[in-house]
Amino acid sequence: MVSSDKLTEIFCMIDDFCIEFDKAKEGYVVSNYNVKKARNRKFCLSDSEVITILVFFHAGQFRNLKHFYINYVQVHLQREFPQTVSYNRFVELQRKAAVPMAVFLKTCCLGNCTGVLFIDSTPLRACHIKRERQNKVFKGIATKG
Repeated sequence: MVSSDKLTEIFCMIDDFCIEFDKAKEGYVVSNYNVKKARNRKFCLSDSEVITILVFFHAGQFRNLKHFYINYVQVHLQREFPQTVSYNRFVELQRKAAVPMAVFLKTCCLGNCTGVLFIDSTPLRACHIKRERQNKVFKGIATKG
């Protein structure tokens, strides 16, 4: 797995990004919650911690997020994440951190293009095979090879 120092470095980079992201979105995001029902309680895990755990998951050898979170994060990373929540709550917090994580990965983690690109050549089925000749969705755009 990744060392503790590398985990701290990743967290600091993500935390700095999340602070700037929160400042930038402050006047633009419309909440769908009713003002009376809105609670301003802090979450036990911040967006930065949730994103760090997800990035750390993808950097490791684990294939199952639930086993990674329960058996690795809550057991071996207690020093780095002292206030872990239950796995069900962690899944709920992922939804809240999805947009900042996507923007972070898009803006900060993509390297420069080297000129080598990979394309998936899996065919996309637009309709059932029996109606293949009648479909006109990609007529003039896509050709059979």
